[in-house]
Amino acid sequence: MIVTSALRHAAAGSAAMLLVLSAPVADAAAPPLARTAAPALGPGSATEPTPPARRFVDPARLDRTGTQVQPLAGAPAVPTPSALSWVVADAGTGEVLAARDAHRKLPPASTLKTLFALTALPHHEASEQHTVADEELTGIGEGSSLVGVKEGYTYRVSDLWNGVFLSSGNDAVHVLASMSGGWESMARQMQRKARSLGARDTHVVSPDGYDAPGQVSSAYDLAVFGRAGVQDPEFTRYCSTAYADFPAGSWSYGIANTNRLLTGADGVGRYPGLIGIKNGYTSNAGNTLVAAARRGERTLVVSVMNPQSGGGLAVYEEARSLLDWGFEAAGKVRPVGSLLPPKSPDSPEDGRTEGRAVSVRGGAGAPAAALGSPAGRSAAAEAEGPGPSVALPLSLVGSACAAALALWAWRRRAPRV
Repeated sequence: MIVTSALRHAAAGSAAMLLVLSAPVADAAAPPLARTAAPALGPGSATEPTPPARRFVDPARLDRTGTQVQPLAGAPAVPTPSALSWVVADAGTGEVLAARDAHRKLPPASTLKTLFALTALPHHEASEQHTVADEELTGIGEGSSLVGVKEGYTYRVSDLWNGVFLSSGNDAVHVLASMSGGWESMARQMQRKARSLGARDTHVVSPDGYDAPGQVSSAYDLAVFGRAGVQDPEFTRYCSTAYADFPAGSWSYGIANTNRLLTGADGVGRYPGLIGIKNGYTSNAGNTLVAAARRGERTLVVSVMNPQSGGGLAVYEEARSLLDWGFEAAGKVRPVGSLLPPKSPDSPEDGRTEGRAVSVRGGAGAPAAALGSPAGRSAAAEAEGPGPSVALPLSLVGSACAAALALWAWRRRAPRV
């Protein structure tokens, strides 16, 4: 009876010890989950901050005809420009606040130079000098706007870009395109750039925006190009320059930006906080404009294509009304679309999110997919560091049982009293 009691107490004690010592094993699984959900780290850390969540918008809404707007309580009435197509959007978030026939394909005229600049600006430093060859000025369309580039003259790249943005000089575009792979190559580069930005209405034939069969864009795509441009300091510097000197050999002459909202020329009032961006005109396209303005912490971008009334300066006044409305409507409308490219399953955002979990749980540089495989889980467990082992409680149970048996044998040998 004494032996049986000893065995029973030893087994009970061993079971209790096993229960107590195994509890930390379950607790050890909790910290990784908590660490994965930890707030994103700040700049300079091993992981990138969590990108802001997008508000859901129905992209199909911008495919509809007519004016698209979703006002909330207290929203101002949306303007009614005469333009065939227009868009007003928040340049920071990319949210489209209102639009009319946003994806209608129309000739863009010189507003296409926004896409040319986005594509060609990275090719050369602003301080680089270039002597113009005669063949670089061939093929310029009749009646094109020119800044006055001459063969045999040497220009800085920054001078040529001033010619593009201020004077809408097709001669400057031809030279920069020649320096960046040639005319046809530049058209292909621009097409690829447009697609990478999510602009799918644009078809590039002539990089300077000169009317060409099949060349089209849309108010949506032009707003995409404008938003991308104002995020580039170099692009912004050029498009917001009102006046500059253009070299002509041993002397220079002044050129003025043809965007009247920027300069206040021809009786058009300057728009407060205007950044630029680019205006255009051809007989086929009519007047077109992409403009951006900043007020406080908010920047808006608008695009206006081919006003049907009000004369040649109506494009500026219609853009003004859209900008005024956009600033007043802040927080009072739901977005009707987005200028951001469609989010794909293998987008960088998703990769950053997975990488953030891996860098915390599995160590910096561990592949995101590794956590889904047994090898990945083993690697993650190793990175977690050693935890309590099940072998320790089992060994204690064995020791307790051995002690009980030894006690039983000793009592068998002991003389009975």
